[in-house]
Amino acid sequence: MNYVEYGKGNGNVIILLHGGGLSWWNYKEIAEMLQTNYHIIIPILDGHAGSDKRFTTIENNALEIIKFINDKLDGSVLLIGGLSLGGQILLEILSQRKDICKYAIVESALVIPSKFTYFMIKPAFGSCYGLIKYKWFSKLQFKSLRIKQHLFDNYYKDTCAITKGDMIAFLQENSLYSLKDGIEESEAIVHIFVGEKENHSMKKSAELIHKKLQNSSIQVLPNMYHGEFSINHADDYVRRLLEIIEQRQILSYQAGRCM
Repeated sequence: MNYVEYGKGNGNVIILLHGGGLSWWNYKEIAEMLQTNYHIIIPILDGHAGSDKRFTTIENNALEIIKFINDKLDGSVLLIGGLSLGGQILLEILSQRKDICKYAIVESALVIPSKFTYFMIKPAFGSCYGLIKYKWFSKLQFKSLRIKQHLFDNYYKDTCAITKGDMIAFLQENSLYSLKDGIEESEAIVHIFVGEKENHSMKKSAELIHKKLQNSSIQVLPNMYHGEFSINHADDYVRRLLEIIEQRQILSYQAGRCM
């Protein structure tokens, strides 16, 4: 797995896991805003543009990131955030290592498996995959994702670089993921975000994640669609992330003074 890093000289580490079909630029604006005070690491998920291996499973991606944290970052980090497929990988990480981070931000992660969707992905992409190399088709896809217009070149270049096999693999994995029993043991303070305009399964997934994690909060983002929070509203995302970190630090300081 390859990694893009910002603010390497800083001590507090934040890891951000991009969505399926995207890449490190999913969090570029956020990383640039945080790099003065934090070390930001954005893994390029397997099977995506800039990655060093084919996509296999969500579990294998989680294991790779856990190994990286163990080997390079003394076994834990300050915060991990993840969008969609990245959010599923984050949940898998939390289920495998309860003490891997202090805080987590889960954005629009699906945890309700759909066998129908799983079986429809292969024939659907088998018939239309070749169209993604045409800009007119990619522009239609891009428009449906409601991503900021200036990111189209990144989207087009990186989508064209994803193989048909990898795209089918991570979309099928995304459609079948469900929460593991170990998630309930996580010690992280988890904040769950979902867009008001996302589909029922995504909203229901956010509720299920919240129910499984005692130390969690859930927020429905007004007028937002899938993935809009981190991609289109970097200012708001950073503000909320800093509130999460700083509020807990203040509470910890106050608790220490009372002892």
